[in-house]
Amino acid sequence: MIISKEKTKFNKYGEMIQDLLNPESLPDPTSDVELIQTHISYVIIGDQFVYKIKKPVNFGFLDFSTLEKRKFFCEKEVELNRRLSEGIYLGVIPVKFDGNRYSLRDVKGEVVDWAVRMKRIPQDILMKEMFQKGRLNNSHIKSISKRISEFHKNAERSEEIDRFGLPESFRVNTDENFDQVEPYIGKTIDERAFHELKRWTDDFYRNKERLFHERINMAKIRDCHGDLHMEHICIGESVFVIDCIEFNDRFRYGDVISDIAFLLMDLDYNGGVELSNMLWKEYIEFSGDGHGEGILKFYKVYRAFVRGKVNSFLIDDESVDRKKKDIAIENARKYFRLAYSYIS
Repeated sequence: MIISKEKTKFNKYGEMIQDLLNPESLPDPTSDVELIQTHISYVIIGDQFVYKIKKPVNFGFLDFSTLEKRKFFCEKEVELNRRLSEGIYLGVIPVKFDGNRYSLRDVKGEVVDWAVRMKRIPQDILMKEMFQKGRLNNSHIKSISKRISEFHKNAERSEEIDRFGLPESFRVNTDENFDQVEPYIGKTIDERAFHELKRWTDDFYRNKERLFHERINMAKIRDCHGDLHMEHICIGESVFVIDCIEFNDRFRYGDVISDIAFLLMDLDYNGGVELSNMLWKEYIEFSGDGHGEGILKFYKVYRAFVRGKVNSFLIDDESVDRKKKDIAIENARKYFRLAYSYIS
């Protein structure tokens, strides 16, 4: 059994997670069990299947604080992710407690939580892994660009979704980001960079307001992925994408350029600027959306800032050990520096 070092650092969920790290607690045969956790999830990895349990947290923009909410968002995660990853998301199963042990098996007991069950994806087909091993080539970039542009063209749109493209609507996201990052000034972000990024963002809304309205009129506001970075893109016989945003519609509803900007930013962050430029060029060719150039920088700044924020949150997560917190601090600083580099 492979268990991550932070297993002894859990909050009140500790006993449940410890039990679920026993192969006998899982519904599918497995020899090894590994735990990975993010700021919002525990991910239990078996030989062939993965079980994702949402942490009982409430960050304002995300609320998994009750059993009913966690079930709802598990079901929504499966529904939404099937748009780009057919056959990967298998369903939602209960976590049960029989009075003695917690289990994901179909046993008698009280339902105490819910888990998304999905097929395990080989690490070597992840875009990030392929990039780091030098296996990501021009053909892959072209396939990714085509897959994403097709998804964007066919993604749902409506008058309600269009509202999220309005500058005053999107400003809710950026204002929230600055409010939530302010406590980390001097920890993960330089004070000067923070204020200059805020000033630049405010100026963009004031001076480029017409761009937001033009994008709405061009039908470019869609129900997108929302978390489109390299660790979520898989390149096998075809390209498929996992882990879209399910917990808050306003992070998923938006300009398709905001969606692709996340992936372009992620390539920049990891030192793949040339591939990032190629991906953007191919995306424009497949989508025909050359108009998006004018708003691309705005969304790349936004995406880098969000990643800096999310990594900053890990500093205050009691279930994360010191070593991982130190890594999160360095990652956050790098993301904030990238955001600042786009405007400087």
